[in-house]
Amino acid sequence: MPVLFYARYIPVVFGYFCPVNHQEKYETVVGLEVHAQLSTVSKLFCADPVLFGAAPNTQVSPISLAHPGTLPVMNEAVIEKAVKLGLALNCTIVAKNYFARKNYFYPDLPKGYQVSQHTAPICLGGYLAISTAAGKKNVQLNRIHMEEDAGKSLHDQDENNTCIDLNRAGTPLLEIVTEPDLHSADEAYSYLVALRKLLRWLDVCDGNMEEGSMRCDANISIRLKGVSTLGTRVEVKNLNSIRNVKKAIEIEVARLINIVESGQEIRQETRSFNADNNTTFSLRSKEDADDYRYFPEPDLPPFDISAETIQQIRSAMPMLPAELEAKYKTSFGLNDYDAAAICADRDDARLFEAIIRDTTHYKAVANWMTGPLRSFANEQNMELIAIPLPPVKMAELVNAVEDGLISLANAAHKILPELIADPAATVLSVAERLHLVQESGTSALETWIGETLASMPEKVQEYKSGKKNLLGLFAGDVKKRSKGKADMQQVMELLTKKLNNI
Repeated sequence: MPVLFYARYIPVVFGYFCPVNHQEKYETVVGLEVHAQLSTVSKLFCADPVLFGAAPNTQVSPISLAHPGTLPVMNEAVIEKAVKLGLALNCTIVAKNYFARKNYFYPDLPKGYQVSQHTAPICLGGYLAISTAAGKKNVQLNRIHMEEDAGKSLHDQDENNTCIDLNRAGTPLLEIVTEPDLHSADEAYSYLVALRKLLRWLDVCDGNMEEGSMRCDANISIRLKGVSTLGTRVEVKNLNSIRNVKKAIEIEVARLINIVESGQEIRQETRSFNADNNTTFSLRSKEDADDYRYFPEPDLPPFDISAETIQQIRSAMPMLPAELEAKYKTSFGLNDYDAAAICADRDDARLFEAIIRDTTHYKAVANWMTGPLRSFANEQNMELIAIPLPPVKMAELVNAVEDGLISLANAAHKILPELIADPAATVLSVAERLHLVQESGTSALETWIGETLASMPEKVQEYKSGKKNLLGLFAGDVKKRSKGKADMQQVMELLTKKLNNI
């Protein structure tokens, strides 16, 4: 039976603060700290598995439980992922590294300290490019450092106690810290969207905030516009969605303005966000670095990262989203929307690359991925890459439509489901079996067109009088007479020519 450890829980009483409309006087200043749980198989300093959703206290060992006499061993995959992210974020990679102990006492921290790199980060500086309605901006970073996660306190498992689940204890984290370089909730939102996309793209972190594998703390302050010094900051902790980060910043800025406008002083403190009623509430006064009594971790030796190692990691990295978007626009003629849509997810970009190995209809592939294939995936609640149809078959489908063999509507709604049910079948065989092969010979098309125009003499005269929108009516009748087999592009051309010569 899984065991839940217990600790006393003292509820915190919080109040509601009403915002006032003095936004135009003040500038918002925000710095974000993002904790990204790394997509490694094991923990930072031991072989305990990292598995979300496991029964409480089952993914632990004497090392992650901090039993006396146990010693940590470094997980090299964590260093590789940290360097990879640092390179993608234009950071300086620090060659000489060591860990330190960050001392504090929480029930869910087994050792009574956290092993962190806070005082000696593996990555320094750097930036992440974002786009908002106000324009493009490079958000400046302070650092990225490695550290281990704590356990998790569960306040809803027992009426009188808090339960402790230590499965997460020792899980490797990267803390990505910005400078106080964000000046609105919208900028913070755009930054987190871009960062999560990059973390997923590089397979550093799955970015799932609902599961806690990406968590965000926001340091928020205000100052009068034109003033360069920073105001007293308030930290809002453990925000579990990007939308909640945006809301919390907006609410906290309004609260801080209200405090200043009422003649009071802002207290440096740590707060939390209540998404149910859109308020923040106080947790504790804010600790400073001195409170943590950092000192070098005696059980872990310092380590060096060579220039050769950095170059190997750089060479193995995939092309980043912005570079790939530029390639798709210049090499394949895609527009901004299609390129961005395909590069929104690395698996989608991989699928696009796989499909175009067997077709040169690049724009049509993009249309399929944002149209029929996306619709099918959404209906089945799956990702595009999970559609059970080989990319070569998708290319075959695209080619058949572009070559005029079948119509797009029949391909999307009738042939695609048949191919998914039987991937061994060919597009042509399915189209023939369902009588969907388009008729492109002018003889048959002219017969259907002639029948259509002969059946609507009054509409033909109206068309000749200037009602050109009737062309769609004629085309629809031809399609009906052909039972969907007419090549509609040719139909439109022949109809126009026929009507103009009547």
